[in-house]
Amino acid sequence: MSEKKSFKGRIIAKGTVQADALVSHGGLNTLASFQKALQFGDKTATCGDQNNPDLYGKQMAGKALCLPQTIGSTTGGLVLYCACSMNRQPACMLFSKPIDSLAAAGAILADVWLPDVSMPVIDSLGEEFLEYVKDGMKISVLEDGVVEVE
Repeated sequence: MSEKKSFKGRIIAKGTVQADALVSHGGLNTLASFQKALQFGDKTATCGDQNNPDLYGKQMAGKALCLPQTIGSTTGGLVLYCACSMNRQPACMLFSKPIDSLAAAGAILADVWLPDVSMPVIDSLGEEFLEYVKDGMKISVLEDGVVEVE
């Protein structure tokens, strides 16, 4: 029987979901990571950021993307919104640190403007969360901002 560990964060975009974890210990450059998905029709959103060895070449669509923060271009929010509008978004985004304003804007606008799309976003889950979670672990995002990892 597998053990569940729970982490409580702040809800940025509401929702519940279950998905397999995909973990980055470095910042997510949203533009570099999602460029193939947005420009070239990659429906699995294969990470194109060769500067992120944790994610490069891995499918991000439908995964519980666990990361410290986003980095890079001021287009970050628009990139997340576009990924959601094209249905190529992660199942959820789970930040160990407080979310930056650009990623928050993209997640919130997608939540408000795209009624048929869900991408729960929780931030401030803490360093222990990012140290504990590993690729492929089962993630459950609950309604109250609790994230269960097993």
